[in-house]
Amino acid sequence: MEQLEPLPTDWSRALAIAAHPDDLEYGAAGAVAVWTESGKDVRYLLVTRGEAGIDTIPPHECGPLREAEQRAAAAHVGVSVVEFLDHRDGVIEYGADLRRDLAEAIRRHRPELVVTVNHRDHWPGGGWNTADHRNVGLAVLDAVADAGNRWIFPELAERGVEPWSGVRYVAVAGSPEPTHAVDVSGVLDRAVASLEAHKAYLEALGDHPMASAREFLEWTTESVAPRFGGRPAAAFELFRL
Repeated sequence: MEQLEPLPTDWSRALAIAAHPDDLEYGAAGAVAVWTESGKDVRYLLVTRGEAGIDTIPPHECGPLREAEQRAAAAHVGVSVVEFLDHRDGVIEYGADLRRDLAEAIRRHRPELVVTVNHRDHWPGGGWNTADHRNVGLAVLDAVADAGNRWIFPELAERGVEPWSGVRYVAVAGSPEPTHAVDVSGVLDRAVASLEAHKAYLEALGDHPMASAREFLEWTTESVAPRFGGRPAAAFELFRL
């Protein structure tokens, strides 16, 4: 079994980008807690407000509710900057508009590490990934390059949003092809609290296995342990730039 390497720590600011509220809490929040505890600056960007995520709550009510839950979830792992792009939940389209919005955010926040969610067709174990996750993950990988090129989306520079080519790493959470990991054994309670902050969403899941925050996170982090020195961990596929 191929072992996972420790995720690099030679960076000071990260921007974590996901499609929906709760995406980061299901895979990356434990690592975020580790990073913020060590003094690193981590910020969140959500492409939607998750307004289509709860069948029993209409979107105009669900969006503000899930936004509030996401801000509470972020606070549990030391993140105070949380932004939303307002693309439509469930029908995010890969294309120039999404790449431009992401490139603008990367230019503004100027991270050295960008974190995102699985852009591949499947989850670990073989479950089919959704279009929103795939499209956002792929657009993030492309937008990192767009952010550093003055002549792609020149309107950004015209508005004073200057290019940023300082991203050194992109870490993809939930990938079926992980290469690196972060030991989260000391922050599991904070990761669980972060996921539990999505109370309305978890309640709507009913008896689905993903509705139990502690059981789900214990299972996912312990499943990584055999490839990471026996330590419960959050796994990532790392791209070096």
